This record gives sequence, C-alpha cells and structure tokens, in this order.
Amino acid sequence: MGKVSNGVDHIGQYTHLFKGKRLGLITVPTGLNREFVSTIDILNERFHLAALFSPEHGVRGDQGAGAVIDSYLDPMTGVPVHSLYRKDSKRLTAQMLDEVDMVVYDIQDVGTRYYTFIYTMLNALEDCASAGKEFVVLDRINPLGGVTVEGNLLKPEYKSFLGGYPLTMRYGLTAGEIACLVNDRMNWRANLNIVRCQGWERTMQFPDTGLHWIMPSMGIPRFDTALVYPGTCLFEGTNLSEGRGTTAPFEMIGAPFLDAEKLAREMNRKELPGVVFRPVYFRPSFSKFQGELCRGVQLHVLDRRLFRPVETGVELLLTVKRNYEEFAFLPPVKEGSRHFIDLLAGDRMLREPDVDVSGLLERFRDESRTFAVMKEQYHMY
Repeated sequence: MGKVSNGVDHIGQYTHLFKGKRLGLITVPTGLNREFVSTIDILNERFHLAALFSPEHGVRGDQGAGAVIDSYLDPMTGVPVHSLYRKDSKRLTAQMLDEVDMVVYDIQDVGTRYYTFIYTMLNALEDCASAGKEFVVLDRINPLGGVTVEGNLLKPEYKSFLGGYPLTMRYGLTAGEIACLVNDRMNWRANLNIVRCQGWERTMQFPDTGLHWIMPSMGIPRFDTALVYPGTCLFEGTNLSEGRGTTAPFEMIGAPFLDAEKLAREMNRKELPGVVFRPVYFRPSFSKFQGELCRGVQLHVLDRRLFRPVETGVELLLTVKRNYEEFAFLPPVKEGSRHFIDLLAGDRMLREPDVDVSGLLERFRDESRTFAVMKEQYHMY
C-alpha cells in the first residue's frame, strides 16, 4: 500500500493547468501539503495568485465561527482576500471573478452534510460555470472513508447553507467527487478539473492514512470529533449542550436537567454498534450553559468500522426528547424562519410529536442505499 497524499501534494504534475493564469484560491488552514506548507504559499510562489476567497473562519483561521468578514489584504502575501461569508451573500461576485481566470479550492472536508465548506465549493463552482471561469479542486481524502453512507436525503424545501444539495448526512465522497456529481446532475457544465489524491482507498478512514490531523475548524479538534459529528451535530438544534466550550465538543452531550447515570444506562442497554456511553459532568466555558454544571454522556467509539454516528445521534436525541420534559428544540431565530433542527436534519421529522425511531431509521437506510448506488458512478478512487 503506497503513501497516502492529497491533491496539493501533486501540483507539480499539473503545472499545465495553472501556468499563465490568474488564480483565485478558496482555502482555510487545512490547505497544507504533507510538509505543512500552505497552499497559499505554494500557489503564490509557483504561479500568479491574484486573489484569496475566504469561507467561514477566514483563510488563515483567524475569524470566529459565524463571523462576517470584509475584504482585506493577506498580511503574509499582500494578496487581496475577498469574503465568501458576507452578511448578504456567500457567493463570488462578478467583480471578484473579473480578477481571476481560474478558481482553485483546497479545504479538508469532514464527510458530513451540515459542514458548510462543501457549499462554499458548490456555490463557487456554479458561479464559475455561469462566468465561464475554470474551476479546480485540489482533492482531499474523506476522513470517514468512502464506503459507508448514512442518514436521510435533504428535502429541497429545507435547502440552506447547512444543506445546499440533497446529500445524505454522511455521504462517503471526497470534495472532488461531490463537485463532479453536482456539476453533472445540475447540468452546470463547469470547466472542472480534479487534482486527485494518491494512495487513498475508499475503505480507509483517517487513522489508516498516516496523514496528520489538522483541525478543519476549532469545533473539530480531533478525528474522534469528526467521527461522532454526523450524529451529535444534531444537538446544535436543541437546548442541550453539544459540548462546545469543552475540550471534547460533539463527543459530550449534556444539560443541567439530565440524569447522567440514568441516561448512560439507558443508551448502553440499546447495545448500539461500536459505541459505549459514559456518564459525564462538565461546565462549558462558552456557548450553551456557559459556566453551569451539565450532566450527560460522552460517546466512546470502540469500533469505528461498526459505529454508525447518525443512527447513534438520532437514538440519543430521541431518547432525551422522550424522557425529559425540559428538552426543547431551539425556536427559529426570527419569525417565519425555519427551525435550526429542520435545516440540520433536512426534514422536520425529528420534531414530530411521536416519532417511531425504528421506522425513521429504516427510512434513513432506504434513502442511504439509494444514494450509495447513485454515487458510485462518480467514484474516482
């Protein structure tokens, strides 16, 4: 088995794509090669890097979650940085696209539908298709692997920046494969090229690759976080803490009103594959219940191949919903807008009064199987 490497490590084999063109790069701190050299610096030294396009968190990772960013000059290179996370829009403008001939995308994905970077990519791909600009994805491995698919398909009426295309919650594709799938199925006809990973096989999860974990964002500090995230991110739509403000975000779920020991016992009785639940007590330093004692559970994954994060997260959420009258879904941010949980779930089914858990999960499995068959034609690895 050869050494696993991402697309950026093979730029030297693709100089014909980039040479003589004004490049615009969409990236964040995960845009690094195996030697930890930034893709910004690689493109700036070898080619004509004309602009940087910043998603959420900023190209250097110096912006907070949800922070609205204006244009500025990158202090390291002097290259102009334009925000793709503005209050009024998350798209490339005609003026931005006038500065470049090609847009390059290099961001580590976490393989989960509600992680927003892939919609930054798809928005930019559509904008480039409309403007007749070239688009290149420097592909990266999917840390959750390329085989297992989980969850429901996003319903069109729940489309948002948390779910911009009908993918399953865990989709088993790389960013490059998603770009090809959506470009084809939406008939955008973008001039799209993928600089492929090498040595990666679909059965590989992150620990199998020998690569170094770079935090995709501060909320995903470790691979263990990314592994549980497809399920426990759903708690962001509830009045429970999803562990933000602790050193184990998304691995610990809790609230002041839960009974930690009882909840752990009840979850362990379900004998869900590959996971055990441990009672925990924590005080978040920020976010929900800042400074308050929360009681809850920590998910410990014993077998990452057997573990099904989406099904586990849904079982945990609906168990708490059924047993604690203090449990609530967060209300819409403004009147007439949609519940956050509906945008995450891509449907309103988790808010139904009497959810049949087994029926719901069987529906998830049916939709996952359909998607898994469809996506195979876009596999590059």
